[in-house]
Amino acid sequence: MLKFLSKVRIEFNALDPRIASCMEFLAQCNARKAKESNPACQVQVKRRTDDQPPQITVTFVNGVEEVFDATSTPAQTIRTMILDKGHHLETEQMFREAGEKWPVVIPEEELRQPAPGTKKIIGLKIDLTVKGYLFEPVLEFVLCLVLAMLSPRKAEEKKM
Repeated sequence: MLKFLSKVRIEFNALDPRIASCMEFLAQCNARKAKESNPACQVQVKRRTDDQPPQITVTFVNGVEEVFDATSTPAQTIRTMILDKGHHLETEQMFREAGEKWPVVIPEEELRQPAPGTKKIIGLKIDLTVKGYLFEPVLEFVLCLVLAMLSPRKAEEKKM
């Protein structure tokens, strides 16, 4: 998670009962694997004495800063958001290093083409990919079993 960040700032009042998310996120930042992923990432903790709600501010390696309200956002959600944005940044960097334009613009005619890994079975269009992996052989086997159990009449009813 820290490999995508240059700075983390966690602010909370130690007496505030809403600090659970801050403490959990701080523990995640201080984990050995997280620190090893980016030793240069600064993790700052500011203990407040006022009634301001706890907050977590992260600065990504590209300089973009995001502030999270730690009273209403669980630490795991913050972590997931950081990882998602980080993967997006990695993808952008790969395209730029390859000399490709970013963002990638897909021509309109390509958007209208059927997606690979899709089949039309019994009048239904089924997407056979899960997170980029093609599961066509497994799904075909399962569908053959299901269709074998159905009588030809029931299969025809399903088609309509």
